[in-house]
Amino acid sequence: MEAARVFFGLAAPLVVSWERKWFTARPGAAVAFTLAYGGYIVGPYLDGVKSWGALLSAALLALGFTLLLRSTSTPSLGFSITTSLISGTTSTTKRIGAAAVTAGVLWGAWTAWSTASQVGSELLRNDTVAVMLSAMLIAVFGGGALVKAVTDPVVEEVYSLPDGPNRESALTLIRSGGRTIGLVERGLLFAFLAAGQPEAAALVLAAKALARAPVDHVNHASKYFLIGTLASVIAAMVMSVAARAAVGLPVL
Repeated sequence: MEAARVFFGLAAPLVVSWERKWFTARPGAAVAFTLAYGGYIVGPYLDGVKSWGALLSAALLALGFTLLLRSTSTPSLGFSITTSLISGTTSTTKRIGAAAVTAGVLWGAWTAWSTASQVGSELLRNDTVAVMLSAMLIAVFGGGALVKAVTDPVVEEVYSLPDGPNRESALTLIRSGGRTIGLVERGLLFAFLAAGQPEAAALVLAAKALARAPVDHVNHASKYFLIGTLASVIAAMVMSVAARAAVGLPVL
């Protein structure tokens, strides 16, 4: 639990600072928040050298990102570095930032190595993880091949339509589907079904149905998305059931 608290706790302020753009707009806030929140996280473990090392790693990353992303419009940190050792388009500030990020990553890796190597070794030997990961890959990418196979006839129907608004509207909507959306959809469906949470999987389908509601008036596009969604559901369900059965879990 200590390792999990430190890992997630020190990653959180970096992610918050990144999302809020503090590294560029409010560098002082990014560093201060990282140190303050990091201090709260490692507070119960201050007697351990590795906890201090993890906090130092997070501080170096925050400082490094601030210097790397700093532009001429970024508020000053309160000090400046002046040197003539500048070559090309890379400023000394960015070099120092890159060095700080590298040092933070290396220091963090050294601090977490023993725990990470133990967890990694357990994951590599875990048959359940291997089965679930492999089944997910089959569901996501094999399901993509299934979706293509069952929706190709619909696409051919659309191309065979006479030129006109209906044909162009259907083609535009079909092309807007996107392969990435299908991959994410099948991945989420498999994850929820494999975790024994079919209700959450239903939410994924509901969200997609709401997103696709405006295409209901286009017959071929509706048919395309309906068939594709059903194929994705079938692929995710079959592989999740197979994986759960393989590792000795109830199939649903």
